[in-house]
Amino acid sequence: MDWTRKTLSTEDFALKEQCIEPKPWPHYNRGMSAHIALVDDDRNILTSVSIAMQAEGYVTRIYSDGETALKALLENPADLGIFDIKMPRMDGLELLRRLREKSDMPVIFLTSKDEELDEALGLAMGADDYITKPFSQRLLIARVKAILRRATYDKAIVNGEAGSEPEPMMRGKLEMDPARHQVKWDGRSLTLTVTEFMILEALAIRPGVVRTRDQLMDAAYQDDVYVDDRTIDSHIKRLRRKFREIDPEFTAIDTLYGAGYRFADS
Repeated sequence: MDWTRKTLSTEDFALKEQCIEPKPWPHYNRGMSAHIALVDDDRNILTSVSIAMQAEGYVTRIYSDGETALKALLENPADLGIFDIKMPRMDGLELLRRLREKSDMPVIFLTSKDEELDEALGLAMGADDYITKPFSQRLLIARVKAILRRATYDKAIVNGEAGSEPEPMMRGKLEMDPARHQVKWDGRSLTLTVTEFMILEALAIRPGVVRTRDQLMDAAYQDDVYVDDRTIDSHIKRLRRKFREIDPEFTAIDTLYGAGYRFADS
């Protein structure tokens, strides 16, 4: 089936004070499908993201403002939320803050290029990742899959159903706990996105070994998602900035021009 030609009907996409859950496609089992909450005041984004998520087998719930979404999600949480930051009535940051009082539902923020302060605040409040507009649907889907995998594993740990947990990793001043998505530098905690965590883990797992940009792309994005070299460079820049906020002398991530990056634990 050519899913790109499928469109939501007017009834499926009534952006009023209600949530509309489009009918699941016949080729997947609704009972086993993750529910994705999409919250954005941009009808075009809601339409395109909803169609892309349904094509991957997810059930989507759509909301045009934070107030409506908050009421619905407190009553019936989704498996993951994708929130715009700038919205009328209640923005994405306030929506996340209110949800975090009662829910640990994973959240991805959609942000504009000039919202770096909001991104940092959102991550500090408990967002799992953010993607800058305009964004690739394939990249968003890859982030959704990665976060849902981690959330499923976390629940298995809590319920005592997980197998052996990945061991915490220590590299000099760096401590990483993959099972809990926790990072510390010299005893002080950092807040990293899923993408940043995966890149750092790929570098730190073998200190001194040079990782090419392609290798870091494979570690961070998986699922055959294409990103250009500048995307990896931007994540490295953000990682360095976050470490230097707690340690101005941080130099553990080296750039080898023309080759890639490496982690030095000494």
